[in-house]
Amino acid sequence: MAGNGERMPDRKTSSDRRSYVMTLSCPNRPGIVAAISRTLFELGGDIAGAQQFDERESRIFFMRVVFSVAADGVTRAGLDDALAGVAARFDMQWSLRESPRPTRTIIMVSRFDHCLVDLLYRWRIGELAIDPVAIIANHPRQTYAHIDLDGIPFHYLPVTAATRAEQEARIAEIVRETDAELVVLARYMQILSDRMSEWLAGRCINIHHSFLPGFKGARPYHQAFARGVKLIGATAHFVTPDLDEGPIIEQDVERITHADSPDDLIRKGRDIERRVLARAVRYFTECRVIPNGHKTIVFNP
Repeated sequence: MAGNGERMPDRKTSSDRRSYVMTLSCPNRPGIVAAISRTLFELGGDIAGAQQFDERESRIFFMRVVFSVAADGVTRAGLDDALAGVAARFDMQWSLRESPRPTRTIIMVSRFDHCLVDLLYRWRIGELAIDPVAIIANHPRQTYAHIDLDGIPFHYLPVTAATRAEQEARIAEIVRETDAELVVLARYMQILSDRMSEWLAGRCINIHHSFLPGFKGARPYHQAFARGVKLIGATAHFVTPDLDEGPIIEQDVERITHADSPDDLIRKGRDIERRVLARAVRYFTECRVIPNGHKTIVFNP
């Protein structure tokens, strides 16, 4: 069994095997790792990587296991049954995902399109294992005429106070119709209702600049410039009814100086937003993120 790294599958035999990622959390007690390893061994599983963490404050144990089984061996139903038995013994919250199946993803965007463009580029070159099933925007298609959406269905849903409930109902319909597993707010500048946020809990990621709650409202980079800040950054987090305060998945910062203008801050801020959101989406698609109350456990590569 590997440590924090993951062994690459043998190219000669990878087509003969099915790969999975299992994540779990449960009250910590002796025997958890042994039980998982033994069960996978008995099923003919080959563990390619495993990461684990014991949170001392809560005494909750978290684990991510990457493994494969022979294509003509145990079925998915057989895996589920066997692992469910272990989960019941240890009171686990767990999930099992076949890998590298792309994550069916909806991208929501407003006027600023830098995060949308970046996600689509990383998807096209195979860096992000997403399957973009829809793009939802509160601006018309011509706003993004310069972007090759590659045939991804585009939905123009303008939002006003009068239409918000109707538009959120349509968003929910699109999520159901596409069987979307992830919704990404790629600089979508509309606030989701508490009801929608709760419905999307654990499967909706947002990105915003790191000045909150210090510099709220319009022109935050200009506010930061006026205060002479020396660090700017971005935060990607799960969406919750608490605006911009959901469990954090990824963050990054960049140092600036007195010589940087407000436009420089905006330019650097966009770069940070792009890379932080892309990392958060990748962690989610690779099953590296496990919710932990108001926080997350993130098993980095």
